Amino acid sequence: MVNRSENIHAQISARLRESALVYTAGRRQLVELLLKHGRPASVPELLKNRARLTQSSTYRNLADLEAVGIIHKVAGSDDHARYELNEDLIGHHHHLICDKCGSIDDFEVGSSTERELERVLQSAAKSARFVVTGHRLDAIGVCANCQKNSARTAR
Repeated sequence: MVNRSENIHAQISARLRESALVYTAGRRQLVELLLKHGRPASVPELLKNRARLTQSSTYRNLADLEAVGIIHKVAGSDDHARYELNEDLIGHHHHLICDKCGSIDDFEVGSSTERELERVLQSAAKSARFVVTGHRLDAIGVCANCQKNSARTAR
């Protein structure tokens, strides 16, 4: 049986080939780091975990992977773009974005909530003659770590 990671790598390799790109060791390392990180990651976070990657090749490879629809940027509340694998590879989910430190965590909702979100979006879009093809939900607030740090400094 093929595990999830191997299946994702096979899909990415095929997608890159279709775009006349090679699944280089550097690109594979970035995909592995994103899989292991388990949530959207900034370039500094990726480089911290893999010192052999250079910043310039990391940005270049991220741009290539984004151009062919393997990854996408997730906007946070700080100066760092974060990247994650596209939902067709890792599954549909939403984001919790910390307004203080910029960290982003993933969360999922149940299928009945997803259906209700789709219903509300379709209804809202209908009056604007807009066709909804998907959705992303970002909840903005303060992460547990920043709450803890704020509580410490308030003492």
